[in-house]
Amino acid sequence: MVRILLAEDDDSMRAYLSRALEKSGYEVVAVANGVEAMPHIDADNFDLLLTDIVMPEMDGIELAQHAASAAPDMRVMFITGFAAVTLRAGQAVPQAKVLSKPFHLRDLVLEVERMFGAESLSGGLS
Repeated sequence: MVRILLAEDDDSMRAYLSRALEKSGYEVVAVANGVEAMPHIDADNFDLLLTDIVMPEMDGIELAQHAASAAPDMRVMFITGFAAVTLRAGQAVPQAKVLSKPFHLRDLVLEVERMFGAESLSGGLS
């Protein structure tokens, strides 16, 4: 099963994304920010870091850079509502996918499925 570490500071968005991904067959560990995500990256084994870019304490780009050194096989997908930071994310972590808010949950699930292909257990969202 594909394991996803979700870092999103908006409580309702974090719950919404977690439910949708779990419903699609993914195991999700959700945290409120980059600082909370750090021990999970260091101690656990995740396939994907799904992170908001703009968060308090530690932004998603810093978090992804830490993940790249601590867990180099973990893939990264950024989610953001700020167009200006999309370019910065692409430059800082070029291999990462960036999904701009607002997006449909189906789009998120499809992007995750594309990243993992046959590994994905998703049944899709209707």
